[in-house]
Amino acid sequence: MEIRTAAPGDRPAIRDVARRSLQASYSLSPEAITTAVSEWYDEDGLGDAIAAEDRLLLVADHDDQVVGFAESERSSSGSDATLLWLHVDPAYRGRDIGSRLFEETCDHLAEAGADRVVGRVLSDNLDGNSFYESQGFEQVRQDEVEIAGERYVENVWAESADDDLQSIKSADGETVYVDESDWDDGSAAKFYTVYSDEERDDHYGYFCANCNRLANAMDAMGRIECDNCGNASKATRWDAAYL
Repeated sequence: MEIRTAAPGDRPAIRDVARRSLQASYSLSPEAITTAVSEWYDEDGLGDAIAAEDRLLLVADHDDQVVGFAESERSSSGSDATLLWLHVDPAYRGRDIGSRLFEETCDHLAEAGADRVVGRVLSDNLDGNSFYESQGFEQVRQDEVEIAGERYVENVWAESADDDLQSIKSADGETVYVDESDWDDGSAAKFYTVYSDEERDDHYGYFCANCNRLANAMDAMGRIECDNCGNASKATRWDAAYL
């Protein structure tokens, strides 16, 4: 088994692995699976992922056949990254292919300067959520994502850290807590989740790392937006991890 960087010729095989993985792991409708594959794994999108400097697309190659892949993206600052996709062909699961893809991805990201990784997986994917937990990640929040007109709950996982909660003062002098282990990528810099309490029970808002100010505004699609500098979070993507 070889873990290598994806090449343009791998795109049809990557798309096939994604389709089979989705069909095997979820009770999604055929329409939802078709929508996911066409939107997330189209030729142009995969081509951009292969060519972009801030993206990393690795494939697991078994006897010249792509049987799994992992796509990740570094933030604009380069200090953190998001594991966007991690899929393994159902016929090849149970061989630690997902773990090898995960480890190789984290090693490449660390070499590129990223010191923390976030992953996303639908809440009903028990294997995917267990996988992140087994890697020492912690669930930091839940989001919602729309697939073919249906809403699904998505768990967000982040690497554990002991010094990830920083206190700051809000505009009215209230002490709030910036969780540096929980962020969303923005157009200019990341948005950290902010809580009113150290136990992370009361969500306060977000902290814009571009202008170092609290940002509580959201647009009609639920994307975070900083009304001070214009930094805005990217559209939510559905990400899944498979063993």
